Amino acid sequence: MGGVDMSLRTPLGKVRGLGSAKNGTHHWWMQKVTAVALIPLTVWFMASMVQMTQAGFEVAVTWLSSPIPAILMILFVTTGLYHLKLGLQVIVEDYVHGEGLKTIIQMLITFGCILLAVAAVFSILKVAI
Repeated sequence: MGGVDMSLRTPLGKVRGLGSAKNGTHHWWMQKVTAVALIPLTVWFMASMVQMTQAGFEVAVTWLSSPIPAILMILFVTTGLYHLKLGLQVIVEDYVHGEGLKTIIQMLITFGCILLAVAAVFSILKVAI
């Protein structure tokens, strides 16, 4: 069509990378950032669990009472749950077609992930402090 732009996006939307939902690439970037952050955190968590396979309860409590393991565990849990929320959100957006049902499921996912994150952080801090 001779260079005529048939896009429905506004010039500002094109510059910001915003689509029809107005969240652009932020969601995609957050999924990638949390995935990359989870790589070293998961390696650390798995290595820690392997080292404690023969350890007793007291050793595990002492380990989690140290500042570095407690901080890394909080980062691991919260990052993992945020990544989970983002992934489930994409699944719902792609496969649930009713807007009302989609909204309800998204709210349940959000509240569930927040509840799990708060409970996990509380538990870690209770052991660590």
